[in-house]
Amino acid sequence: MAHGKRYRAGYDKVDRDSKYPPDEAVRLIKENATAKFDETVELHVRLGVNVRHAEEQLRGTLALPHGLGKDVTIAVFAKGQKARDAESAGADFVGDDDLAKRVEEGWTDFDVAIATPDMMSVVGKLGRVLGPQGKMPNPKVGTVTDDIEKAVGESKSGKVEYRTDRHAIIHLSIGKASFEERALLDNYAAVIEELVRAKPAAAKGRYILSSTLTSTMGPGIRVDTGKTGERDIVSGAPASNGEGADAPEDDAAAGKESSADESGAEAPATA
Repeated sequence: MAHGKRYRAGYDKVDRDSKYPPDEAVRLIKENATAKFDETVELHVRLGVNVRHAEEQLRGTLALPHGLGKDVTIAVFAKGQKARDAESAGADFVGDDDLAKRVEEGWTDFDVAIATPDMMSVVGKLGRVLGPQGKMPNPKVGTVTDDIEKAVGESKSGKVEYRTDRHAIIHLSIGKASFEERALLDNYAAVIEELVRAKPAAAKGRYILSSTLTSTMGPGIRVDTGKTGERDIVSGAPASNGEGADAPEDDAAAGKESSADESGAEAPATA
């Protein structure tokens, strides 16, 4: 694949044979994120699990300490009072059969779908549309619930879903290049600690095989997987003021050139 001058300039700054400490990797990510828009920072983690066995598949949610740096658009399938609760909580699109019909026709301009249990007889038919995009509501990750206000609030504040793909790789966005270094490290640490916590009992041998950070238009940077605790990960990073960044929406995801394949990872379908 041919790459532009900006990508090649960033690529030349990265030692392909090295695994960088997390703070150095984040520093390089920020240095190489020179696009005219605020690039998304992505994390790709290959795990030592056999996803052909259901008990070794991972799927869950976690709240990133500093959020994603973008507005999360939420669609809620609900009726009556639950629909009104969703609107009050800040859901962007709320409906029942009418909303389901729009999705069935191919409309998916939202990041997260949430549904009340009584709507799943309708929403369940949307699997062929929402499933491939990772947007299908699921009770295991809290997106099928009667507590609509809580679900909407958590999603708006930076709660993200993770799951292994068919190659046993977790793909996640952890913020924007404009975030402070410490904020990105805090988010990275939250993901790694969650994956360690969620390690399947059936998994044997080495668990975290590789970890790669990249930005939307930048090269992949391998991260030292020996650092899995928050203290080790954030050591060496400057103190944070507790904020991420007021980042603009990433409107240039199309045409993205991700080099997460340095760790064998595939780019996530959505950021």
